[in-house]
Amino acid sequence: MKIVKLPVNLLFALIFGLSFLFSCTENEETIIQETEETDDTPVSLNNEVNEFVWAGLNEVYLWQQDVPDLADDKFTTYDEYYTFLNGYNTPESLFDDMLYQIDVVDRFSYIVDDYVALENSFQGTSNSNGLDFQLVRLSGSDDVFGYIRYVANNSDAASKDINRGEFFLTVDGVQITVNNYIDLLFGSNNTYTLGMADITNNTIASNGKTVELTKTEFTENPILINKVIESSGIKIGYLMYNGFVANFDNDLNNAIADLKSQNINELVLDLRYNPGGSVRSAINLSSMITGQFNGGIFSTEKWNDKYQAYFESNNPEYLINRFTDKLADDTAINALNLNKVYILTTDGSASASELVINCLRPYIDVVQIGTATTGKYTASVTLYDSPNYGRDNANPNHTYAMQPLVLKSANKNGVSDYYQGLTPDYLITYQTSSGATAEGEDLLNMGTLGDENEVFLAKAISLITGSSSKLMDQKSTPSIDIKRIADAKDFTPLGKGMYKNLEFPVK
Repeated sequence: MKIVKLPVNLLFALIFGLSFLFSCTENEETIIQETEETDDTPVSLNNEVNEFVWAGLNEVYLWQQDVPDLADDKFTTYDEYYTFLNGYNTPESLFDDMLYQIDVVDRFSYIVDDYVALENSFQGTSNSNGLDFQLVRLSGSDDVFGYIRYVANNSDAASKDINRGEFFLTVDGVQITVNNYIDLLFGSNNTYTLGMADITNNTIASNGKTVELTKTEFTENPILINKVIESSGIKIGYLMYNGFVANFDNDLNNAIADLKSQNINELVLDLRYNPGGSVRSAINLSSMITGQFNGGIFSTEKWNDKYQAYFESNNPEYLINRFTDKLADDTAINALNLNKVYILTTDGSASASELVINCLRPYIDVVQIGTATTGKYTASVTLYDSPNYGRDNANPNHTYAMQPLVLKSANKNGVSDYYQGLTPDYLITYQTSSGATAEGEDLLNMGTLGDENEVFLAKAISLITGSSSKLMDQKSTPSIDIKRIADAKDFTPLGKGMYKNLEFPVK
């Protein structure tokens, strides 16, 4: 789970009022005294951002106690401290070096040099043309191609002739490869032309079609589809929700109200492309699905040793997130009071998506369909270079901010640490031309999102109705063998993150 911001008064209390908890104040006094007494030419700090990075991670990083270089007593003088910081040429290299088992245990902490773009991403706004896609390559080839997963409503791409299930092979006439795809698709070029392609007999080739797309500052409504499907006399609500964005919680509440007004019997929640977002939105959605557990424990939090000790001694309730019956603006939540929900997932379902699944399971029957999720049970906070790490009074000399992991979540029963992701109850697979069984969506049989015959949704409907007719209509022709490279959401500032709505943006 990817971000958490502490309230100003709490940070001030923690940083300035708890000398027993944080030894930085005493250390600084010692450092100043020793420097003044023993060093006529003190070491100068080369990059003030480096000091922000170390101090912030020392303060609140989840694994601070496990990183020797972040220890509270690591330095006894400013000369030692600054010499250490000057050993890193960039804030990014220092940040990475302070992480606990980077890319193994900590796969999600990150630093940005433009916190404005980061803040926009929390609101669902980014520089985007609205095209969501996955990049893959054929086995044994460095050439990359993309396939469209969905087109965001009211986006530039929505106004163009490009649709789910189509393939593209080139950008501005240049073949996409493992070495150039970042520059071609996620570089500074806001306008580019995709060269579309077809796949025939395990071979992909241009079909002559081109589509020009332009990125703008675009706010994507995470509610892509909200509809009711009637099958075998059962009214099934289908909600495709692609991001936990707090600004759209009222829209989400209205979408649930619409399903409720149509007297749905079951709900299929499609989170297969949802990388996470607001913890509060996750709680709200879970409360909308249920409604009968208001005030019950939704999740609990575990922070680093010093913050955990403080919370447990002074405010243990702070570590508990509870089901609610109101949104942040006190709007009453529209609750479905369901005892079962069907949730569609892929490895792109991360963070707050996983939080919903894990935290609903102790209360209702959660039927997970698709493939295993990402495996992100942690959250991080937005740290700015200011006296209390908040946005106010941030250092005007730069726009760096950090997103270090600061807590991990568990459900009511203490279940956490699902590092390998959450395993589906019903795994979606397909056969490839090599005879292998692959998991997830078949590129050659993507179907139409929200259609009863689309493979993931068809499986949910068959479980609800007890009928296999929809599944029998699926294509049996072997598909192609591919290796997944990346997807469009990997390159948004938020990424696969989760944030809490406190006084500051939280992820």
